[in-house]
Amino acid sequence: MNEVTIYNEADEEFPYKEIIEKIVNKALEKEGVENARCSIIIVDNSYIHKLNKEYREIDRETDVISFALEDDKTIIIPDDIRLLGDIYISIDKAEEQAKEYGHSLKRELCFLAVHGIYHLLGYNHEDEEDAKIMFKKQEEVLMEYGINR
Repeated sequence: MNEVTIYNEADEEFPYKEIIEKIVNKALEKEGVENARCSIIIVDNSYIHKLNKEYREIDRETDVISFALEDDKTIIIPDDIRLLGDIYISIDKAEEQAKEYGHSLKRELCFLAVHGIYHLLGYNHEDEEDAKIMFKKQEEVLMEYGINR
C-alpha cells in the first residue's frame, strides 16, 4: 500500500486533497509501485522561489519542484519501502496557470501533482521522446478521473 501525504503550507484553503491523493495513487498503481511514500507540500510563490534559488540556482518561482530521495545515494532506505521524495506545488502559480490555460484550478493542481510523481519515479521531459512518454502517462491518469482541459 502506498502512502501519499499532503501538507498545506499556504494561507489559502485547499479542497483538492482527496482527488490529488487518488490521482497520485493511480499513477503509482499504473507504474507497479508498491509500499512507496511521498509528500506533496502546497506552498506560495515566495516559498517555492526560495527553494528554486537555494537548490536549483533559479531566481524565480516555478509551479512545481520534485525532490527525489531515490536519486540521493547517501540516504539509507529500508528494503521494504520506497521513500520517493517530496513534491512542492505553488498554489499561486497554479492559480495563474489555470487562468492562463483556461481550465480549473483543480485540473492544474492535479496535473502538477501527477507531473511531480512521474519525476519522482525517474521520468523527465528533457528531450522530445521522453516528454512524449511522460506527458502521455500523465494524461492517461488524469483522464481516468475525468480531469481534462
